[in-house]
Amino acid sequence: MEIAAASAVLCVSLVSVLAMLAYRFVDRLWLKPKRLENRLMRQGLSGSSYRLLYGDSRDENKACREANSKPINLSDDIVPRLLPFINLRIQKFGGNCITWSGPTPRLILLEQDLVKDVFTRISEFHNPNEDPIIKMLVSGLASYNDDKWAKHRTLLNPAFHLQKLKNMVPAIHICASEMIGKWKALVSGDGSCELDVWPDVQDLARDIISRTAFGSSFEEGRRIFELQKELISVLFQAAALMYIPGYRFLPTKLNRRIKVIDKEIRATLHAIIVRKKKAMNADTASEDDLLGILIESNQREMKEHKNGMTIEDVIEECKLFYFAGQETTAALLVWTMILLSQHKEWQARAREEVQQVFGDKSPTMDGVNHLKILNMILHEVLRLYPPIPFLTRTTYKEAKLGPFTLPAGVEVCIPILMQHHDPKIWGADAREFNPERFAEGVSKASKGHGAFYPFGWGPRICIGQNFSLLEAKVAMAVILQQFSFKLSPSYTHAPCSIITAQPQHGAHLVLRKN
Repeated sequence: MEIAAASAVLCVSLVSVLAMLAYRFVDRLWLKPKRLENRLMRQGLSGSSYRLLYGDSRDENKACREANSKPINLSDDIVPRLLPFINLRIQKFGGNCITWSGPTPRLILLEQDLVKDVFTRISEFHNPNEDPIIKMLVSGLASYNDDKWAKHRTLLNPAFHLQKLKNMVPAIHICASEMIGKWKALVSGDGSCELDVWPDVQDLARDIISRTAFGSSFEEGRRIFELQKELISVLFQAAALMYIPGYRFLPTKLNRRIKVIDKEIRATLHAIIVRKKKAMNADTASEDDLLGILIESNQREMKEHKNGMTIEDVIEECKLFYFAGQETTAALLVWTMILLSQHKEWQARAREEVQQVFGDKSPTMDGVNHLKILNMILHEVLRLYPPIPFLTRTTYKEAKLGPFTLPAGVEVCIPILMQHHDPKIWGADAREFNPERFAEGVSKASKGHGAFYPFGWGPRICIGQNFSLLEAKVAMAVILQQFSFKLSPSYTHAPCSIITAQPQHGAHLVLRKN
């Protein structure tokens, strides 16, 4: 009798648990999205209706496939190619419309005042940290919010201080010179060579971040780059299923590979960090690389306030500045070379400036600060081809935004590329390459303050923006000292978005030795 009663209780408990799990599953994938949809649509927002599980992901994937299926002309608008789905939705529903990223509603925001509000009010609009793809790829400062973000930002600030960056110029120069040496070896009898510079530019950005981040361990840094590159590919293959609750825990072939890659990245970084700390404690290591500066900052915080980072925290920060550092700089460099290949007059002006400042000598920090023309060019490249075409923020609690009241769980999408190409902000020549618009600085380049944000804006502006610009200036100075370049007849213009804006078919240029 007692056994039967116990069995009945167990069965009831099991049924209750299963019912609760089933309700949570249904609520996550259907009931909650429909509640959010109703609240948003009642406020006059238009957009697509939620579709079970996938939302608009299938339409988005289709739009991306079609956009990437054929190249475009150099004079064509790049927005439909880099932001195909967002562009189509805005054409259909207008600005401030709703789309669906899986079961998450996404508000596409175009109004500049509202965009600035989102960037400024960081306590209400968080960096999204629940996206399973982003979480697997990088975490660290970019995904933290509130107190944890503030603590990590404070600990990381010393690594990106201008005086510390000055000490990294020689390492950047070494990496750029190695690439130039490779190009010189390819030059034929007429002093020229034709090649796809995109792989070399990627390798350059990888080597720079490897040397400046990990110092003597830069060879291991190269291995991390290869692993992260593979991880991006695998995550994109699994992207459509990542939004299914619990999917990433299933022992599928892709999930197993993701875990193996992540484990190797973490193990490699752990070994580098431990070795670096031991060498620093024994006074046998330089503290001028990013990792050394971060460890020093963290140890000081632990000693004074006992509130520093764990080794896992340091690993995540290393993953972040390694991934973000090389991705954004590579994109900036390749589009700079492509645009200067099209606009020879600006290439000539930049080369003349570099010759006046450095001659045949190695670039220095003081000299880099005098490269006004190159600075204008890089800002115009960042405007036309921002490395990240759009940014997202998310509400973790109800937030008022202009005329809208956004409930918790809404993602706000800011299409940076569209803002950067908007004639109302930049004038009739918004789609044209005109570095002169930055002659008096960023603040006077557009008709509206705060309309230029290739690295974000507000308190959470990218901590590595000065580092990325320094890399680009030194690398471009070295390239311009040695080579002139033009588009190859085989160049195919096909910008595509693979996290960053990249040339889908490479960057085939003809280089000529100066």
